[in-house]
Amino acid sequence: MARVDAANASAYPDALHQVARLMNFSQARQPRLAGFTRKLVPAAALLAIAALASIASIEALQQRDLVISHAQGEVELIASSIAGTYESTAPAARGEIERILPDRMFRRERLILVSNWEGAVVQTLPRARQTSGALSDLLGTGQPLLTFAEKAGALRIILNDGRPAIAAVHNLKDGQIAVIDPMTSVLADWRNTTLRHGMLLAFAAGLLALFTIAYRRQATTANEAEKALETLRERIDTALNRGRCGLWDWDIARGRIYWSDSMYEMLGIEQHSDYLSCGDVNRLIHPQDGNLTGIAEHLAATGATSIDHSFRVKNGRGEWIWLRARAEIVRDETRNAAHLVGIAVDITDQKYLAERSATADMRLRDAIETISEAFVLWDADNQLVMCNSKFQKLHNLPADAVGEGLPYHEVMSLATPLQVRAQVPLGERPQSGSRTYEARLMDGRWLQINERRTKDGGYVSVGTDISTLKRHEEQLLESERRLMATVADLRRSRQTLEVQAAQLADLAERYLEQKAEAESANRAKSEFLANMSHELRTPLNAIIGFSELMEQQTFGALGNERYLDYCSHIRQSGESLLSVISDVLDMSRIEAGRLTLERTQVDMQNLIAQSIEAVRIGAEAKSLTLVAEVGEAQVISADHDQLEKVLGSLLRNAVKFTPEGGRITVRSRMTPDHVKIYVEDTGVGIPPEALARVGKPFEQIDVPLQNGMKGSGLGLAIARSLVELHGGTLDIRSTVGTGTIVRIDLPIKAPSLALTLADQAQHAA
Repeated sequence: MARVDAANASAYPDALHQVARLMNFSQARQPRLAGFTRKLVPAAALLAIAALASIASIEALQQRDLVISHAQGEVELIASSIAGTYESTAPAARGEIERILPDRMFRRERLILVSNWEGAVVQTLPRARQTSGALSDLLGTGQPLLTFAEKAGALRIILNDGRPAIAAVHNLKDGQIAVIDPMTSVLADWRNTTLRHGMLLAFAAGLLALFTIAYRRQATTANEAEKALETLRERIDTALNRGRCGLWDWDIARGRIYWSDSMYEMLGIEQHSDYLSCGDVNRLIHPQDGNLTGIAEHLAATGATSIDHSFRVKNGRGEWIWLRARAEIVRDETRNAAHLVGIAVDITDQKYLAERSATADMRLRDAIETISEAFVLWDADNQLVMCNSKFQKLHNLPADAVGEGLPYHEVMSLATPLQVRAQVPLGERPQSGSRTYEARLMDGRWLQINERRTKDGGYVSVGTDISTLKRHEEQLLESERRLMATVADLRRSRQTLEVQAAQLADLAERYLEQKAEAESANRAKSEFLANMSHELRTPLNAIIGFSELMEQQTFGALGNERYLDYCSHIRQSGESLLSVISDVLDMSRIEAGRLTLERTQVDMQNLIAQSIEAVRIGAEAKSLTLVAEVGEAQVISADHDQLEKVLGSLLRNAVKFTPEGGRITVRSRMTPDHVKIYVEDTGVGIPPEALARVGKPFEQIDVPLQNGMKGSGLGLAIARSLVELHGGTLDIRSTVGTGTIVRIDLPIKAPSLALTLADQAQHAA
């Protein structure tokens, strides 16, 4: 590039001097000749040349026809002479033909063929051009010469290979003889003669044309010079404007500078005079890039004859643009003055492009450095282009061994060789110069190395540590083996399960039979309990009523105070027994599905107040505190009596299991669709292992009571069943020694009939 720039730098002053030469020549142009004379002489010369060319062409064509005619006669004469002298194709006759014929008969490409009656060629003269096959293969199967022979004479034909020729065929006693003279051979002498005549004609025409052109140029030189100068100026201006460059001439001795129009246009500066001073130019140059004075001092100190300097110049918009000035010192011999003449090119885009390229190269190197693989790039000459630290670390290369441009053998000679235990090729493609393989190192690591050829002949190599993938692969293989073993075990288990399924099917059938029997027994039990409860309630009512009369001494004193205690015990025992029987009857009705809810609008505040009043006497006997927290306007659709029974059962249990001085709280909260009732006590609590059994029929917890009576164990079961009949839920949370919280969640509106029937069917089951 330096040599090219130097050549270009010296070419620019030469171009300027050529422009000056044309300008001086235009000032000394000769007088113009008359227009008529200028036009007549060239026309006469052209006419003479055309006449000579026409005469020569006619003469050449006539000579060609004459040569062809003579050749036809000669071919016919040779064929008839041979046929008249030798009438047979016998070997002796063929040898005689070859011996007698003079050498001049076989000039250039002429060919004599002898064939038998089958048409096969048996002799070819001259022997050096031996031909085999049939005569028709050479002349053509439809050729009239083979049929008419000497009657057809010598004819101009086209051979089977496409060449034009003159041929004559004569019959012999047992065959035919053919003389073939290709047209190239016939016209060879004519072409040479015509070529010589044409060269003479061309030389004469050239001389005439040269004289005509010289005369024409002598007459029109001035006009052409002016046009050439104008065209040159336009082209130079166009080239300079399109190329973003300008010409300048610095008269070093006078200190003035001439700029071309393209220079002003490129910088966007208005031209105020023909010349600029050094100070004007220095004010436009960036302070950090030097000035013209420094350039002049450099030329004087070094004795250089040319410069190549890049600097920044401020344009008309106040922006800095980069210019590259290349110039050469030219001596003006007439004035003995030195001029620095050259060209200035706008290289702003190149500068910005170089900066972007440097930034892109830096980003590429950063990206290659940050990848987790070992990366290296070699050029077509096996010299290092770039690599990252992973590659350097993998091969234990020192820092000075990874310089750009180092040969491959020099880099790898400083590297620690990789101890490869095994190598597995993956998808190698030798024809493309690319390959992929896995290498296992002595330390147990696995590397996958990908090598690819680049378009410029180099190659790139990327090494990836796949040790983790290999471990996962081994784990997958081990898992696959275990899976296959598990599948085998499952097959055996399936056989066992099929046997067990058959047994379970038999057991299920037996279960259904036993279930039907149990359901029948359960219905019988419920009917029995209902009947038994009805039969027991009648005498119990009498016992309770008579004990109350005796206790009140309606018909007189009993005579002893102990009888009053006995009557009180009889009444309490009867009431307790009646309560148990009532619970059993209610549970039987619920399980049998004979309990029907009678829904009304129930005020929760009144319901809770009535339930609390029902247990207040028992609570006061144990000094318990009863608290009700109920909001206003809590009305739901429910069965009042059944809900009262639920709350009463929960409150009685709370009173029963709460020690003296305890507290019982009933709270009610409304939501958009439900009402939640909480019954809280500070009683003994329920152990976690017993909490799962609470609420089931006849299930009780082992908590000591004062009177030793535990009851039927149906209270919570009945309460839960009644709540579920209303479409709600009942949950119990309890902590031993702290107390119990029972939450009832009831819908405000009655659930749908289908849901009610489903609940009843569930309880009945």
